[in-house]
This record gives sequence, structure tokens and C-alpha cells, in this order.
Amino acid sequence: MHEGIKMALEQAGYQAGAAKLELIAEDHEGHPATAQAKYRKLVTQDKIHALAGVLLSNIGYALVPPIERDRTPSLFLTTPDDLTKRKPSKYILRSNVAASQPMHALGDYAAKTLKYKRVVTMAMDNPFGHEQIGGFQRVFEESGGKVVQKLWVPLNVVDFAPFLTQVPRDVDALVQVFVAGQAVRFARHYGDSALHGRVPLIGSGVFADQSALVGMGDEVIGHVGALIWAPTLDNPANRAFMRLAEEKLKRTPSYFHAVMYSAGRWIIEAVKALDGKVDDRDRLLAAIKKASEATPDPRGPIKLDEFGNPTENVYIVKVEEVGGKLQDTIIHTYPMVSQFWTHKPDDFLKTPAYDRSYPPVKP
Repeated sequence: MHEGIKMALEQAGYQAGAAKLELIAEDHEGHPATAQAKYRKLVTQDKIHALAGVLLSNIGYALVPPIERDRTPSLFLTTPDDLTKRKPSKYILRSNVAASQPMHALGDYAAKTLKYKRVVTMAMDNPFGHEQIGGFQRVFEESGGKVVQKLWVPLNVVDFAPFLTQVPRDVDALVQVFVAGQAVRFARHYGDSALHGRVPLIGSGVFADQSALVGMGDEVIGHVGALIWAPTLDNPANRAFMRLAEEKLKRTPSYFHAVMYSAGRWIIEAVKALDGKVDDRDRLLAAIKKASEATPDPRGPIKLDEFGNPTENVYIVKVEEVGGKLQDTIIHTYPMVSQFWTHKPDDFLKTPAYDRSYPPVKP
């Protein structure tokens, strides 16, 4: 994430028109109290004009009250659905995606294109896992499929065999939600299990993001997932981003690089549009919103909705081996997907929030 926003600022020469830009990084160490203390330092000592970053949901929610009090324009990567649904904040925009948003599209694809009827889900037992599975299940079942079993895996689990043995072999697929190191371990254990080669693996696209894919092997070839960006995306903005990233990083960038690069570009263009006059926080926030839509993005077209969440393309990607390396190949595009899928916001918000038990597994 830090590398991604640095690339945007370095590309601009740390200038936005006549205004000099400065990047100040702080580590919250995963603790809400530490995050609040670091935020206070950034506001009172460093006198920041905008905040970007924040990946963990507990950190995001902990920062909402001070951000609203200070009216700090903020671009969050963190994905909790309700941050831009039931508990939106005027001063927090999402530069990423709501957790359930891409999985709505995958649920549709699994039912209508892959023709799956019965699946089992297995996911990390935290809000991200609950919301991603909830989004998949809702649309998959609206489209005629059925989730027959949901398995929740604690975050500290290192042996997935006891969970994998619970998956019946007569289902059409296993739908996973794992990220980072846990994704790599899960992939290895799935590859060693009796399910490999018999029960296809689909699920969260972040599972096979480049940051995790480099640690995986043949066991994930054929995995189908949903993402808002992939290195193989072919548009002018992404080709330019890939040239820049590969030159700077000397490796293939990840989804986290791309989304933070976007956040940096939105801020740069907003400061340019205001001719460096950024003390009026509401004007800066409005300029960032406008820049998010006007700035060519590696992901494709973006439009922030009234809740501050991007409506954007969702790409169905398949892991393939190309030139001796694993990559996410885009096999289908869902254009301009709303966080509410195809539902009207008011209708969507009448239903319960996705959580560990909703939607339920029906007998």
C-alpha cells in the first residue's frame, strides 16, 4: 500500500500544480488505540490535509469519530460493507470496494455461466469473510443455486485439513475467502486434499492476488475469482501503471499497489484543481470526489455513489500458467457494478447486514 501511493506521488514529482506534496506514513500496528493516537499526531503535529490507507476494519471504524470531528477528507481501503451502507461518513470515501461487491458478481457468474447448483463455502471467520460469503450466497441463491454448508475458519488456524475433510465430494464447487499468508497455506492444503481435482475451487479474487499468488503452486490453476483489478487488464491507464510499477518494483504489482496508486492520483488531481488551496476541507473532499471520476484509472471507469463507494467494473479472473508463471487472466467483465448489485439502495438496506449467520443455510 505504501509503495502504491509513493508511486503516484513520485510520478507527479511530489507536486500538484504549484503545491508541494508531502507523504507521512504511520503504522497503527493493528491496534485501534494506537491508530487513534497516530491519527491525532498526524492532525495536530503534522497538520495533514487528507488521510489515505487504512486496511483493517477495526482500525477503520475506530477512526470514524475523530475523522468526523476534524472533518478530515479520507480515502479508505478498508472494505466493511456498512462503512458505505448503513453507517456512512461524509468525510470517508472508499478508494477500494465494499467487501460483498465483487462477490455478488461471482455468485451470478457461478450460477449462470459455470452452471453450479450446490456449493460449500469456507472462509476466514471475520467480518471480511462473513460479508464476502454473504454477497456470494445472496446472488447465487437468487440465481437458483444453493449453499449447502458454510464453514468458518479461525484466523489463527494453520492446518486446514480438519475443515477440508468436512466438505462433501458431491458438490459443484468449494467457495473460499482467504487472504495473504492464510491464502497460501489454504491453497497448499487444498492441493494435498482429496478435493483437489474433484471439487473445483472458486472464491475471493484477493485469494489469488499477485501478493499471494507468488507463494502458490499448480494447485490453484483454474481457480475462478472476482477482482476489481488485475495486472492483465488491458486499458491505457493500466498499461501505463504496469510500466511504472514494474520499473519501480522490479516485480509484478499487486491489487494493493493499484488501489493505493489510485488514491494518490485522486488526491493529486484534487489539489491541482484547487490550485493548492486545500484548507477548506469540504472543498477538498468535493474535489477528491470529482477527481475519482475524471482521472483515468488502471481499474477502468469509476463513479462514487451517494454513500462514497465506487461503482466500478468487477472482473472474473481465472488463474492460468503463462510463460512459466501463474497469473490472473480476465475471462469476463461485469461493467459498473454497484455495491447494491442490481437492487435499489433503499430495498437492499431493508434486508439484514451480511454476517456470520445471514444469509442462513436453508435445509
